[in-house]
Amino acid sequence: MAARFERSSGLLLHPTSLPGPYGIGDLGPAARRFAITLGRVGVRWWQVLPLGPTGYGDSPYQTFSAFAGNPYLISPDDLLSEGLLTVADLAALPTFPAGKVDYGAVIPFKLGLLDRAYERFAARADLRAEMEGFRARHRAWLDDFALFMALKEAHGGAPWTQWEEPLRRRDEKALKKARTSLADAVERHIFHQFLFFRQWRNLREHAHEHAVRFIGDAPIFVAHDSADVWAHPELFDLDENGNPRVVAGVPPDYFSPTGQRWGNPLYRWEEHRRTGYAWWLSRLRLLLELVDAVRLDHFRGFAAYWEVPAEEETAEHGRWVPAPGEDFFSAVNDALQSPPLIAEDLGVITPDVEALRRKFGFPGMKVLVFAFGSGSDNPFLPHNYTDPNFAVYTTTHDNDTVVGWWNERATPEERDYARRYLAVSGENIAWDLIRAAWRSTAVLAIAPVQDVLSLGNEARMNYPGRLGGNWAWRMKADLPQNLADRLGEFNALYRRY
Repeated sequence: MAARFERSSGLLLHPTSLPGPYGIGDLGPAARRFAITLGRVGVRWWQVLPLGPTGYGDSPYQTFSAFAGNPYLISPDDLLSEGLLTVADLAALPTFPAGKVDYGAVIPFKLGLLDRAYERFAARADLRAEMEGFRARHRAWLDDFALFMALKEAHGGAPWTQWEEPLRRRDEKALKKARTSLADAVERHIFHQFLFFRQWRNLREHAHEHAVRFIGDAPIFVAHDSADVWAHPELFDLDENGNPRVVAGVPPDYFSPTGQRWGNPLYRWEEHRRTGYAWWLSRLRLLLELVDAVRLDHFRGFAAYWEVPAEEETAEHGRWVPAPGEDFFSAVNDALQSPPLIAEDLGVITPDVEALRRKFGFPGMKVLVFAFGSGSDNPFLPHNYTDPNFAVYTTTHDNDTVVGWWNERATPEERDYARRYLAVSGENIAWDLIRAAWRSTAVLAIAPVQDVLSLGNEARMNYPGRLGGNWAWRMKADLPQNLADRLGEFNALYRRY
């Protein structure tokens, strides 16, 4: 049985969305202030999206590693305080747009700063010794990841399936030669990871001092162009050239008549079972060193997943394939002492998925913007939470903000039902739904910061299936004190301290 959560509340905010002068949110002063604000008003959870190194599309759900951290989140201010950057390094900042991340401008700027920090690192014997300890602890994934990233750079960013054949199939002589010729680039990527993990550890310790804990996120699938697939091809369903034979997605539904073809490679679950799920256990074990609870993305894929032939352009012609959910989670519970996991069980959920969630006691998810479209038996309506073992969200990163839903997507019938159900006018619908979530019986109540700020879809984080323009929203300033205090009042009223 998974660890139970106490009745509490949280806010969803990815670190990229924090305010600050460097074009993207980071793990520095603004993050620490946010943790202090949450702690002061009794919000006990800070939920983040996956923390891995982003690439094509800037999506935290398509990263170059399921283990590594995102170097763009490293705080220049904290590097300055450690003497790895100087005031002059930060004097002439580019003009970054307000309220969003311009990844095209941010990435070269941040990497330039990290290069300067790396040059100064050579003279710091104390930090070099600390990094060697970090490297030794994380060698199982770090060496492959750093070499993968160095090779990608050497190949102009090309995916690993386009590298020379000896490197594609990881010929030991070719790898040894690459480690020698690319030694400085490999060391630089290890340095980036050292900084990320160091700054994240400091932020987490700071948050804990203020009684704030982190909910992390584990995408069920990994990117094909990743160190994970390159280093462990036997764990994925690939052809002789390293390309996926079949890919992940979801079948057609009311919202998507051709389904969603995600394109991620699928697992060879029998091989994972043969190894005692060693790769998955290592992944979750590391994540649980970074965060205090984990949201399992696309939980239904652990019961059965939608398999699409790789040559298909849409997800229409796929099939359901059983996955080893019960055996897998039994291994997870045994190895990791029943870790606190939240099941993202949205979408079309069949009885086997619900049975799997209940067997292991994982909280499921409810989303209030889905609640008002089908009458009083809608399972997302709070009076239908007969089991409190759920996390209720006003909305999520993949959906409209509450205000965006209300203004752009909700039908007149949904708005009428919501007004009558909540006994409100709808003039402040975001806070109406925050109150409904907080006073519900669900053990966890969580709102994206965009809803706390009553923002519309200009602040939406992601449009699934849209290429470009996602993951860019940022706060322009710290969370206003009056709004934080209002959350504190709700925590007191509805016993979420």
